[in-house]
Amino acid sequence: MASTPRDHHQHENKSPLSSVVVVLVPFPAQSHLNQLLQLAHVVSSYDIPVHYVSSTLHISQVKSRTTNPLHQLSKIHFHDLQVPTLPSPPPNPNSKTKFPEHLIPSFEASMGLRKPIAAILRSLSPTARRLVVVNDIVMASAVQDVVSLPNAEAYAFNSTSAFSSVAYRCVALGSKHNIPVKELPSVESCYPSVLREFVTFQLMMSYSLSGGLFNSCRAIEGSFLELLANDNFSFKGKIWAVGPLHQVTNFKELRDQDKCILEWLDKQEPKSVLYISFGTTTTLSEEEIKELALGLEQSGVKFIWVLRDADKLDIFANEEGRRPQLPDGFEERMKGMGMVVREWVPQVQILGHPSTGGFMSHCGWNSCMESLSMGVPMATWPMHSDQPMNAVFMTEVLKVGVAVMEWEQRHELVTSLMIGRAVRKLMASEEGEEIRKRVMEIGEAVKQSVVEGGDCRSEWDSFIAHITREG
Repeated sequence: MASTPRDHHQHENKSPLSSVVVVLVPFPAQSHLNQLLQLAHVVSSYDIPVHYVSSTLHISQVKSRTTNPLHQLSKIHFHDLQVPTLPSPPPNPNSKTKFPEHLIPSFEASMGLRKPIAAILRSLSPTARRLVVVNDIVMASAVQDVVSLPNAEAYAFNSTSAFSSVAYRCVALGSKHNIPVKELPSVESCYPSVLREFVTFQLMMSYSLSGGLFNSCRAIEGSFLELLANDNFSFKGKIWAVGPLHQVTNFKELRDQDKCILEWLDKQEPKSVLYISFGTTTTLSEEEIKELALGLEQSGVKFIWVLRDADKLDIFANEEGRRPQLPDGFEERMKGMGMVVREWVPQVQILGHPSTGGFMSHCGWNSCMESLSMGVPMATWPMHSDQPMNAVFMTEVLKVGVAVMEWEQRHELVTSLMIGRAVRKLMASEEGEEIRKRVMEIGEAVKQSVVEGGDCRSEWDSFIAHITREG
């Protein structure tokens, strides 16, 4: 059962809280949307009015996929912004790069939200002693008018790891200061030029920040959070580690298909099942799907495989997408050994189940945080963006995972042999047991951080005290 924020915090003086309003502005991609929605629940639990601002499409998306009960959503004021309808092509499974280029129009459209967001900020400013804007760090241009409001201040929310922020800065400077690894992936190899330019522009627009927040915790990234806190060039103002944000979730009633997954897990041995999911921005080619299926079959390990293409720009669009095909007879042969699921699944509950013993992942930071928090080791298969750096963090820094492929192999086919070898190493070897012990220790430390008096709760209290301060 996940820990939840307190419904009512005891404060001797309520007036400072009632005179602060918080506005959250997420980046329009699923993991970013979800992390700021979870932060909204944290802030609203302190009886502070919270406004969540995004396009109508993306608010519908994050609401449809949240695991939070509806009564929690009712505490948040959602502002649906109308934006021009954008083309929503399916992802290309045969693209030379794993980056979801079909989503780029949405990223570009987010830069056009400045005027409607400015209007919302102007309307809210007179209603509060202090207007606090928390924007995804790559939405800085959309909230730049915060500087024109005398009672407003802005904080950048970082949905990536502190480690990746430190590591990419080290790569740019040509050093590996305090990073105990042999080699770091280059920025150019991880991010396509169009995204590098977009992120660089957003960072340039982050000149008026009063501080920053990370969906991380000191039990996982303490030393790297300290490095960032002491680096005035990278981050201005104080830094708060407010994660793991998924731990605030109080789960709503599961759908029947989700209950089937958890009921199947109930019948398995402890730590015996490998969970496989590559997030919402990854599309595997038919050849990769075939190799993964063969690798799983050859490994003899039980599994739950979420097999779905990357999100389209409009996840509600009716156009028929590709249905990824498995090798002939695979599902029949795997009956009793594994499940292939093609829908959205309750990932946190699956990772938290006692039968789940490993997670094959693209290494998005949200997935890494969920896996670490639940004490589940990873088989890393990064695809793009911050994922290669997160994979290094998991396998070489924390040593809580094994690599399915190394980043320098990204242009080669990941074969069934590579997959089977990594799966067996993680799930059925002495080295895998040592890895599991390490990650379970981290998971226990994270659980302690979210209870009353823990580091995570202290960070929440510190941030709330800061934004509700007098003067």
